[in-house]
Amino acid sequence: MSRRREVSHTSARSLLMTVLGEYVLPRESPVWTATLVDALALFGIEEKSARQALARAAGEGWLESERAGRRVRWSLTAPGRQLLTEGARRIYDFGSAGRGWDDRWLVVLVSIPESQRDLRHRLRTQLTWAGFGSPSPGVWVSPHVAREAEAHTILDQLGAGSPMSFIASYGEIGEEETLVARSWNLREVADQYDAFIDQFEALTPTAGEEVLSAQTRLVHEWRRFPFLDPQLPARLLPPGWSGVKAAELFHGKHAEWRAGAQEHWDSLTGNENV
Repeated sequence: MSRRREVSHTSARSLLMTVLGEYVLPRESPVWTATLVDALALFGIEEKSARQALARAAGEGWLESERAGRRVRWSLTAPGRQLLTEGARRIYDFGSAGRGWDDRWLVVLVSIPESQRDLRHRLRTQLTWAGFGSPSPGVWVSPHVAREAEAHTILDQLGAGSPMSFIASYGEIGEEETLVARSWNLREVADQYDAFIDQFEALTPTAGEEVLSAQTRLVHEWRRFPFLDPQLPARLLPPGWSGVKAAELFHGKHAEWRAGAQEHWDSLTGNENV
């Protein structure tokens, strides 16, 4: 799944993947079309768009259908189950671990001529999604040296010039705070975290459909952050970084609402199987 689709969180397809990952993945049983259509309708997705999202997911190999009379039910394929398992691990692990750091930087140098604007745009988009920042043209940095392999893959796939990489510590000229400020717009990320906190902090669903809806929205909104937040070490973050509070809120609410949401999903699928 492309990272563009992960971040484009308002589409029917993206909501479908959230529902599949949160409720279908933990179970082995197939799900009727009507159940998935009704679930997406809770978020304003029309039936036509929901059915198109199912067809696209099947066309991409994530779902397979089985007809039972006039009705159709859907199961995750092996690649679909693997995709959602990896996605769930990324979503649920994000923000739950400390950010220790050995003070080393990964530096990637890659020069793309101005005439190749499309390539420059794709390179910038993909490296940004991978958490890299660019303090100056042709220079990309990350405090996560393990991301060198991902950068290598991106550069190879794009055929981007003759890149070079280095792993080094920051020197005595200038300040790391300036490097961070030039490389990432942390204010924009913080605003997204603040909006997440505002949306869910006071939310107290009671039961049934309310809990299912709240849990789905919670996961759906949170799944964007692994691609928005470069996950900088704590020492490089501004004081009072709202990402910490947002992560605590997500993990706390998810644990609080999980049983009720799963129970209501079981009631939906059970009712339809009668």
